[in-house]
Amino acid sequence: MSESSSLHWQDYHHSELNAAQIYAILALRSEVFVVEQTCVYQDIDGQDLVGENRHIVAWLDGKPAAYARILRHAGEVAIGRVIVAPSARGLKLGYQLMEQALAACQKHWPGERIAISAQAHLQQFYGRLGFVAYTEVYDEDGIAHVGMELKV
Repeated sequence: MSESSSLHWQDYHHSELNAAQIYAILALRSEVFVVEQTCVYQDIDGQDLVGENRHIVAWLDGKPAAYARILRHAGEVAIGRVIVAPSARGLKLGYQLMEQALAACQKHWPGERIAISAQAHLQQFYGRLGFVAYTEVYDEDGIAHVGMELKV
């Protein structure tokens, strides 16, 4: 990040996103989850613009540098689509992103269970944030995942 660059974190209810913002987010998700990870799946799953769901975004020079989606259903929240843009890797945004997402969960849904479906190779990363596995490793769209929940 250059001295002229500024990183700005935002916690959005989906209704607060404009068309250009949601387009930039979806383009980033497609770039990494579909193209880079060579995983053909339907990323746009109908969950982005419903209910109380939220979007955590770090904007850097007008583009999403880091992003996570928070889905709320049946007394729990699930953090997913956790991503750092290829152009922002090395800036140590992964932990910051998860801290922002966890803070949003506590702000909007205090006391509710927080879960993630983590790519298995990131289990240690999420473990350092207080998550523990509650499932065995399973296949999701050809990628090994593990269900994890935040232990408080």
